[in-house]
This record gives sequence, structure tokens and C-alpha cells, in this order.
Amino acid sequence: MKDNISNHRTFIKLMKYFKIILAVSILAIVVSTCFSFKGKKDGSTKWKSFSINKETELKIGDIIFQSSKSGQSYAVQLATGSKYSHVGMIIMDKGGLKVIEAVQPVRITPLAEWKKQGDGGHYVVKRLVQADSLLTLQKISLLDSFSRTYLGKNYDLYFGWSNDRIYCSELVWKVYKQTLGIEIGDLQKLSAFDLSNPIVKEKLKERYGNNIPMNELVISPGVMFNSNLLTLVVEK
Repeated sequence: MKDNISNHRTFIKLMKYFKIILAVSILAIVVSTCFSFKGKKDGSTKWKSFSINKETELKIGDIIFQSSKSGQSYAVQLATGSKYSHVGMIIMDKGGLKVIEAVQPVRITPLAEWKKQGDGGHYVVKRLVQADSLLTLQKISLLDSFSRTYLGKNYDLYFGWSNDRIYCSELVWKVYKQTLGIEIGDLQKLSAFDLSNPIVKEKLKERYGNNIPMNELVISPGVMFNSNLLTLVVEK
């Protein structure tokens, strides 16, 4: 009889421990689920979750401008009337902050290395004015994946509009146009630029000889920089 009572009491104690363990487990699952969905609203995660540099608050999809040190850069500056002659887009690659850029060939460059390419290390980062509403997790993924389709393509010295070769501002412009339907800056004909400077003339002669394609549509870093669709994020 005593053995039965003892066994019954032991069973009751075990059941209490089991209930405690079960409650703790359920609580852990609930907490984990809450954290997993942190930042989600209406089925989409905004790109605030993708801030990848606390110091500068850069985000995936940001557009970064600089003046490079090449001779061509100076000619572009003279022709477009802008100090900015090179542009890329911020992406996340292998856990780090990188820039996808159209050089020779199109490549992904670490941000620190990209800064050194610029004149005096100066650069400016801009972002879509409506980024918080437009750049959902899905759109960020599209920006990233579509931009990578250009990796390895040769740089376009002739500033043509085909996808066979590609130049810096063309790359970023097309990525935003194809993924978001947004045109950051208006396309212009080559004839719209100031081609009167001897340095510009020399570069045109070097590229085209006597057959300058004046009606070729182009997008310049300066036009993109001045777009009212973008807002300043960082200038250093």
C-alpha cells in the first residue's frame, strides 16, 4: 500500500516537471517566432532590415558616385558639366558591403577599394526618395540578381545602348528600369553634350574617328546624380 502511494506521488511530481518543461518549450518557440517575423508588415520586409553599415547607413540598392582618375573621366566631366564621372550600386556580397560597377569588365568591388579609385577618395551616395515604400525584400532581391547578370561583360568604350557591352551609368540605369520600372535621369542624345572642348574632341576622335554617333542615346552619371528621384545619404 505504501509503495503504491509513493509511486503515485512520484508520478505526480514527474507530471509537474513535464508541464514546466512543456511550458518553457512553448515560450521559447513563441519568442523565436516573434523575432523571425520582426520587421515584417503586410507580407513584405522593408529594406531597413538590410542596413549593412551602421556608420554610414548604406543600404542595398544605394547608388554611389565618384570622380575617377582616368583621362576619360575628365573628358566626361567636361562634356556633361558634372564633377561625377563614375557610378555604381551597393550590394551585399559574401557578407560584406560591395559595389557592382561597369569597368573592364563589370565586377563587384569592395567598398573600401572602390573609394580609393576616386579622386581624393571623395564619393557621394544617393537613394530613391521613396525607397522605404518601393524597395521591399522582393525588389531588393531583383535589384541584386539582375545586376549580377552583367558580371563579366566588357566595358563599352563607345557608349552604345545595346547590352553586348555596358558602361557604368548604363548599368545602374538599366537595373532600376528593368526591376522597378524607374528611369533615374532622362536619356539624352550624344549631341546634347558639350563636345567643344579640345580634350573631349580628342577622346571622341580616339573612339569614333570621323563617324561620331551624335544620335546615340546615352545616360550620364551627372544626369543620374541630379535626378529628383534621388536623395542624398552620404557625402565624404
